[in-house]
Amino acid sequence: MSLSIQDDRTGRVRAPMTLLALAALGLGGAGAQDLAAYSSLAQNLDGAVTARASSAQAALARLDAAQSALDTLSPTLRNRQIVTGLKDALGSSRAALGRTPAELEAQVLLARGLMRKALYDQTLALLASAPQNGSAEVRVLAREFGLTGDAAAALSSDARAGRLERTAWRLERAAVQKVSASLQAARPAQNTASYVNLARATGWFTVVQDSAGAGTLTVSQFGDALRQLTAGDTAALTTSLTTLRQGTAAFAAALASPPAATGRAPGTQTPTPGAQTPGTQTPGAQTPTTPPAATSPTETTPVTTPPATTPATTDAAQGAAGVYAALGRALAAAGHADNTSARAALAEAGTALAGVPADLRNAAGFDALGSAIAGAQGRGALRPSDVQALIGGLANLENAAAGQPVSALDGSSVGVSRWFSGWLRVLVFALLAGLTVVPLYLLNLAFGGRNVYWRAIQGGLALLMLPLFLEGLFGLLGAFGDLFGAAALRNFTNLTLSQERTPCRSGRCWARPPSA
Repeated sequence: MSLSIQDDRTGRVRAPMTLLALAALGLGGAGAQDLAAYSSLAQNLDGAVTARASSAQAALARLDAAQSALDTLSPTLRNRQIVTGLKDALGSSRAALGRTPAELEAQVLLARGLMRKALYDQTLALLASAPQNGSAEVRVLAREFGLTGDAAAALSSDARAGRLERTAWRLERAAVQKVSASLQAARPAQNTASYVNLARATGWFTVVQDSAGAGTLTVSQFGDALRQLTAGDTAALTTSLTTLRQGTAAFAAALASPPAATGRAPGTQTPTPGAQTPGTQTPGAQTPTTPPAATSPTETTPVTTPPATTPATTDAAQGAAGVYAALGRALAAAGHADNTSARAALAEAGTALAGVPADLRNAAGFDALGSAIAGAQGRGALRPSDVQALIGGLANLENAAAGQPVSALDGSSVGVSRWFSGWLRVLVFALLAGLTVVPLYLLNLAFGGRNVYWRAIQGGLALLMLPLFLEGLFGLLGAFGDLFGAAALRNFTNLTLSQERTPCRSGRCWARPPSA
């Protein structure tokens, strides 16, 4: 794998090196990956892209955490070339921090493609020998490929029954839909949106490059398109995009009908249980490398996303459904002051948001919503209203992608929750709670406590002040409990009147996603 050649004096890109190394991927031997390390690596890579929009230092911290997760994951990966590719991609991601956010995102997209490729190959090998042992891996695959609801249940059912061809078919179909959506969003123009969309298409095609339905499509063709884009060769890029779209359409057509239910994945050999597949070279199997840096992205025109077709709309709905589900779990956890689980669910929401289709990613407000979710993960004294604001922001993002009017109230809620939340909100209400005794003291000082009518007025005023007093006192105690990890103190938050327990303000976070 190689980086773009840069001038030692100016640092400007002079000429891109070969984008793709013709290295065999091959199926690894049957064996389980460290799924906790895999999830941590995915979350930190996606989190680095989100954090880069506001702080390169925060993005570097997420890449450091990703490196630690990769160190843990690497021993459980059977394909050592993918391990090398992931290490190179992380190194390139660090180098991209000093350039543009789009370059970091492109590196992360390629790394995520390699991760999915390793998980896909290794899980199929595991299912071939012991279908009953791969349920956890299949759940992660369903999440990674954006399969939810009935589609995820069908995938799990085929995997448990040992129907490898149908299992692989469902995953390949989902991946090809994402390749197609990214290619449709790319334009023959030298701009960051096309650059990122091509990198995303490359990452997803990496996963399914060994499929028999891929035909003549190769990873090197995607690399050629990336090189043409960065060089500004729009004529060649137009031809390459047409070829890639036609090849992807043929690939999707080959996956239109489910295969017969047999025990082998299409285009693969069933590995012998306990044996490792030799690392022979597979023609056409390639490892994507660092894409060339996009030159002067700020000087180019923005991309206009074409109207979404029915498959893209379904794909977008499935992607948003995964984010809604994660935000719904975060809301349920925050509703009973389980902020640890709420933050874990918010991390899942951030990962799911990073994997949504191109039409949602290109919609106005995507970056703001990603930053808001990342900010909520590290926020102290998390409350249900914080998560409800994120759900409203996601609904606005869907409406914007569909060309429908967005809610000004939901948009303002996301903005307000980013500054009036956490300890600021706690301290404001604690101050107001302390001030509630002032009017009662002044009333008693002025009229004394002997007059029965003034005592009644004083009692009524105390009842009016009681909700504010409880909000300030118990909110402060709950915030200290969240800070110090004391569950007894944290549960005082449940006694505040603002601790809403409504499952979802818009009613959409529990909506059943459409089936594939």
